[in-house]
Amino acid sequence: MMDEGRFLSLFLKHERELASIARAFLPDWNAVDDVLQEASLVMWRKIHQLESDDEFLPWSKVILRFEILKARRRHARQNWVLSEELISKLMDESAEDEAAMRQAQQSAIQHCLRSFSEDHQKLLLAPHTSRGGVLALAEAGGHSANSLYKRIGRLRVKLHDCVVQRLSSADFDLPL
Repeated sequence: MMDEGRFLSLFLKHERELASIARAFLPDWNAVDDVLQEASLVMWRKIHQLESDDEFLPWSKVILRFEILKARRRHARQNWVLSEELISKLMDESAEDEAAMRQAQQSAIQHCLRSFSEDHQKLLLAPHTSRGGVLALAEAGGHSANSLYKRIGRLRVKLHDCVVQRLSSADFDLPL
């Protein structure tokens, strides 16, 4: 069960992205604010459906979609340019594009990691694999933890550059 603080933290973390999505389908920022408020209330009532924080964004987008469609029906007397069918299709395509981009990013990261030596791969992954991973490597190699963190920083820049280059050659729009 998710508590109020955790929900608020996740909602605020993703609020801009949700607002951007809503703005693409709503006529003005007032409508966006109204829909986000309604969507947040629905999310709060249904928060028990979430099993992990990672599910929050996709789950909230589904709720947002339905709230956008409800707002469209409520304001049907206004001249809306996009049909409900088109809105649904665009949101589906957006989700597919995001999934493809995540897959491409994962593939690029794996490819670029393989270009590093085994020692550098271990060093890059150490902060993510276990608690105290960098400290253990420092002790085992006779280095200070600070020097390893500096080396990790330099390796991350190289990894980032490799990933960006790989993705840019795949014709993706990169959110850098």
